Amino acid sequence: MNVIFSIQRYSVVMNKYILPVSVFGTVFGVAVLLKEHMTGGRCTSKATLTGKTVVITGANTGIGKETARDLAKRGGRIIMGCRDMEKCETAAKEIRGNTLNPHVYACQLDLASMKSIREFAEKIKQKEQRVDVLINNAGVMRCPEGKTEDGFDMQFGVNHLGHFLLTNLLLDKLKESAPSRVINLSSLAHIVGKMDFEDLHWEKKKFDTKQAYCTGVTVNAVHPGVVATELGRHTNLHQSQFSTTVLSPFFTLLVKSPELGAQPSIYLAVSEEVEGLTGAYYDVMTEKEPWPQALDEDVALRLWEVSSRLVGLEEEGQLKPPTEVQSRAAQPALTQPSGQSADVGAEGL
Repeated sequence: MNVIFSIQRYSVVMNKYILPVSVFGTVFGVAVLLKEHMTGGRCTSKATLTGKTVVITGANTGIGKETARDLAKRGGRIIMGCRDMEKCETAAKEIRGNTLNPHVYACQLDLASMKSIREFAEKIKQKEQRVDVLINNAGVMRCPEGKTEDGFDMQFGVNHLGHFLLTNLLLDKLKESAPSRVINLSSLAHIVGKMDFEDLHWEKKKFDTKQAYCTGVTVNAVHPGVVATELGRHTNLHQSQFSTTVLSPFFTLLVKSPELGAQPSIYLAVSEEVEGLTGAYYDVMTEKEPWPQALDEDVALRLWEVSSRLVGLEEEGQLKPPTEVQSRAAQPALTQPSGQSADVGAEGL
């Protein structure tokens, strides 16, 4: 009798916990599957970069740093352009040690300064024989309202104008090194963006960090997925007790590491599958159509002209995009990284 009672009591206790455990197990399993789906896998290309030079902006942390590490392993000559030289030197030293590639260099580049961008580009043109790959990786997201050294809205200035100028200044070197590649990190957030040519620097309307980040055209770009980097430091995601204690475990499951977040950039930099491809938008490692406003040729051309004036290229006879990119709606943004927008999925300025 006592044995039967003990078994019944045990069954009652077990039933009490079966449902919660089952629910937790189901949620955990779904989260793992979602993470696998969002990760998009790794770049499987075995291509090497011996004899090739790669320029990466914002390469001292996050996606940029992991991209630099992988491409250094492939034998590339890596130029890391960063604002914080102390962090950049530390990262470059670490990568040289990990990869045993001595050709990893830290260089000063502040994308919030047209002067700094021009100085950086001039050094590259003078010292480097070639530039085979330019990865416009650096960016800021939803940062407090502020202006660049030249008076531009911080997100528009850094994420778009800075890379727009840099790419145009290095364009001749890229052409001389052809076939060469330009990779612009972007964001799925472009789908809620819109252009306001009358107030590009948020001087007339109330500043909105989200809209300032999302506005624009994303072409020849890659959305790396949801990655745990310093880019989201201004989003206040984990500032509440609820998000810290309840959401953090799920956030950890669903968000990929910088190493995995770098795979789409690496794929576009080295994969034989995308050789010769241009004017494309990738969601992780899958080519997709960007949002319709990103394919508006008139808006793209107007953005090019406005950007050229703002960064001073008009005075240098570079107001219009190269002839070969005017025939395709996606192409005008070939050398305007991240579109207008700050749709950048990486950080590390």
